[in-house]
Amino acid sequence: MTNTCVLEFKVRDYECDMDQVVNNAVYLHYLEHARHEMLGTLGIQFGELLREGVSLVVTRIEVDFKASLRSGDVFEVRSTLQRLGRLRLQFHQNIYRVSDQRWMLGAVVTGTALNARGRPEIPPQIEAVLPALPQASLA
Repeated sequence: MTNTCVLEFKVRDYECDMDQVVNNAVYLHYLEHARHEMLGTLGIQFGELLREGVSLVVTRIEVDFKASLRSGDVFEVRSTLQRLGRLRLQFHQNIYRVSDQRWMLGAVVTGTALNARGRPEIPPQIEAVLPALPQASLA
């Protein structure tokens, strides 16, 4: 099983702000969609988890904006997933413009799963794929 998922996008005009660059908040949408797609490749479906009373939640996002995408730019979101301790997962995500492979953004997204009682608990569907994932350092 590969640990990196690559998803390609194209910037749409309405995602840009008055400076004609992608609005900062839009990058979070790109990253979220890429995380959902990555989990799907691992057999983890958000809708199915929700029906079972499990919510996947983000607890922290760190973003480094390196350069700006513009309307029409084609780019890739490269995502990797690691386990962080007993109850947390961490995605390392990077955005690269396809035309020149310029690094546009780097992000670390930490999250967990909440059971039907609202308590952190990694569900069996995710536990099943975790042994194949690297363990992130807690330091």
